[in-house]
Amino acid sequence: MDLGDRAGCFRFLIRDRDSKFTAAFDAVFAGNGIAVIPTPPQSPRSNAFAERWIRTARAECTDRLLITGERHLRAVLTTYAEHYNTGRAHRSLDLRAPDDHPSVIPLPAAVVRRRQLLGGLLNEYHTTLPQRLLHPQETPSSAA
Repeated sequence: MDLGDRAGCFRFLIRDRDSKFTAAFDAVFAGNGIAVIPTPPQSPRSNAFAERWIRTARAECTDRLLITGERHLRAVLTTYAEHYNTGRAHRSLDLRAPDDHPSVIPLPAAVVRRRQLLGGLLNEYHTTLPQRLLHPQETPSSAA
């Protein structure tokens, strides 16, 4: 198996010690200049962040879609990763997204807009400033 130009993007592959990862599996990556690093034996928490992200991505995204190929999977995971890091609330961050500025306190606004991602599978909600509605007889005043 040849990873093509994508092999230059990676220097390490961290994997657990599952028996499904054979020497041939490691050889494919080593042949492309990628160092394979197995996690320490009997240490289930050593890769906990990656395991949690994979579980969340599967539960919230890929288990609910019919993925038709590698290109489709990459597009779905790219969209989901952006949503995960910018629009999704995280409990460990007091229901803020990782990209939210910590010193800004979100205030409730009168108008909440929904943006659908992945055909409505994911929904992001954003507050917008309410637009002042003009009465039909009222016209905007001009600065004259």
